[in-house]
Amino acid sequence: MTTRADSPDAFEVTDGEPPSVQGDAAAAVGQIGGLAGDGVVLAASDVGKRVHGPEGELVILSELNMQVNGGEALAIVGPSGSGKSTLLGLLAGLDTPTSGDVELLGQSLSTLDEDERARLRAGDVGFVFQNFQLLPGLSALENVMLPLELVGAADADGQARQMLAEVGLDHRAGHQPLQLSGGEQQRVALARAFVSRPAILFADEPTGNLDGETGKRVIDLMFSLRESRGAALVLVTHDERLAARCDRRLLMSDGRLVAG
Repeated sequence: MTTRADSPDAFEVTDGEPPSVQGDAAAAVGQIGGLAGDGVVLAASDVGKRVHGPEGELVILSELNMQVNGGEALAIVGPSGSGKSTLLGLLAGLDTPTSGDVELLGQSLSTLDEDERARLRAGDVGFVFQNFQLLPGLSALENVMLPLELVGAADADGQARQMLAEVGLDHRAGHQPLQLSGGEQQRVALARAFVSRPAILFADEPTGNLDGETGKRVIDLMFSLRESRGAALVLVTHDERLAARCDRRLLMSDGRLVAG
């Protein structure tokens, strides 16, 4: 027996208004990533994902092919259960496909072990998740410093403070995530994602836990940061209005790419 599956999404909170992006973002943080450009930064070839369950084989993704160029914004849309988040995890090297291969920043992920994939992502890949994924025991500043410290960047404290100022949260640098509203947590997550000037950003339903108005402001901020840095974007979303802001969209259904 063969079936298909993926995971659904969650709830809403409210928040105040973040500011617009200010100044030259490239000058606000150090030159750490810097791989963005016009070439292909991400490619999937015949990627599939299957798992075995008590009722037989579960097909999550079937032979997907796609690519993303440097600086391009790509939306992956489709209903819950279509395989969008699973695909994002495979493209980012957070999980491994059952078949096929993913090439990220010129490197075949199938040739790398987990530690090597983590080193490849460090500095050149950013993430924004629906549930923020901030470390609860660290302050906003410390969360933003993490990717800089992983690559041994000079003046991680100073660069992280500049990035928090850019998203309008320099006054909240010492606060832990649970002391921040949902919108503020996502702005910290954006600061963490962009502080190392990644070549590519992966965003999984970044407004899923925010009310409509707060979500719009967070997305405005995300696109401003992306455009100022020239980073590629792979965005998973249910929201067609959000997808329309990207350069290109792919539609998923039952684990397959069915349209562009």
